[in-house]
Amino acid sequence: MGKSAFRSLPSSPQCAHLVLSVLLLILLCKQVSSQCRILKCNSDYVAATMKLQGSTKSTAYCNALRSFSQCTRKTARTCRGDLVYHSAVHGIEDLMIQNNCSKDGPTSPPRPRPPLPNPAAPGMPDVCNFEKNYRYKHGTSPKYLHCGVFGDPHVRTFSDDFHTCRVRGSWPLLDNKYLFVQATNYPVINGFNATVTGKLTIIFKNMKTYIDQKEYQPEIDACIDQKVYQAEIDNVPAAFDDGSLNGGDRPGGGSLTIRELESGHHVEIQATYIGTTIAIRQLGQQLSFSIRTTEEVAWSSTEEQDLQLCVGGCPSRQQISRTTFPSRPSAAALDAARTMCKEKLPVEDVYFQSCVFDVLMSGDANFTMAAQWALADARAFHPDAEKLHIFSSVSDSSHVSPTFVLFSTVFVILSKMN
Repeated sequence: MGKSAFRSLPSSPQCAHLVLSVLLLILLCKQVSSQCRILKCNSDYVAATMKLQGSTKSTAYCNALRSFSQCTRKTARTCRGDLVYHSAVHGIEDLMIQNNCSKDGPTSPPRPRPPLPNPAAPGMPDVCNFEKNYRYKHGTSPKYLHCGVFGDPHVRTFSDDFHTCRVRGSWPLLDNKYLFVQATNYPVINGFNATVTGKLTIIFKNMKTYIDQKEYQPEIDACIDQKVYQAEIDNVPAAFDDGSLNGGDRPGGGSLTIRELESGHHVEIQATYIGTTIAIRQLGQQLSFSIRTTEEVAWSSTEEQDLQLCVGGCPSRQQISRTTFPSRPSAAALDAARTMCKEKLPVEDVYFQSCVFDVLMSGDANFTMAAQWALADARAFHPDAEKLHIFSSVSDSSHVSPTFVLFSTVFVILSKMN
């Protein structure tokens, strides 16, 4: 609709205004380029003049037209060739002439936006509390998942797959929109495949969030400053790298906290803003990692972030059989390992198998505690108690493959020395 169409409108200013308002309301329903902001200009004009039907020559009406004109000029570069934009520009010119409005003068104040939800108000979401915000939006609690990494190392994925891995060097446990977790692994004994985690690096990303409040979707600044946590053997700090104990001075900084449960050996990090709890432990000369997080966080990675041990487990070439050793175990060594593990893990599931494997490979009794506490974390973090225990297809350690003299000898010697 061009300039001539508006000049053919009835001479009555009231009729011209009514026709333009109706046209603009119709045009609001049409789609335009995502960069062209003409629909925003139209919407503001209609809202400003909706109650001025009987006073089209008033100062308020001229102010509204000048605001409309100013808005179209600001978006002119991105609206070239847009029919809605050109119709609005020509219509404004006609209406300003008909109503004797000068091009220079005051404009209408911007339409007030609805206030941001107050997290403290009843019924309103807490933007930095994932679970409360999820319940506000969906009327139900989010679903949680668990991943654990311990021992030699053994990985329990979010899908409850269980792998024993060599994975020497640095490997990502998680790499997604909200979290990056990397484990650095070192050989248990040089020259053999088995490794243990000696360093953990965790990055909590400061992602922005949005509030759904009908059609109004304000962007909320990130709940936290980006924080980095690092733990190494004999250095499991109870603070983030910058020395802080929370997510910073932002209003939602308290939604990320760290606390020490056992000095130098066990910390727990609560990331309420993403519905996540992380436990880090040192048991002997190895670190363990356990996480409870929501499905939305666990599966929030992109296609490029395809290597995550907590998501897909270890690559097949990095997997080790828990029943295969460098040499066949002696009956005495195997019985001793089973007895030690049975005291901590009465159920002969994959945690028990992992315990036996680790003790035989390392000769270190602390590995019994690693498996014990990994199971305890799974019991606390896993959402389905019926899936707590995982039973391998080969659950009887008497079926260990025919290898093991060297490590059984090492184990027996170490046992006698203790």
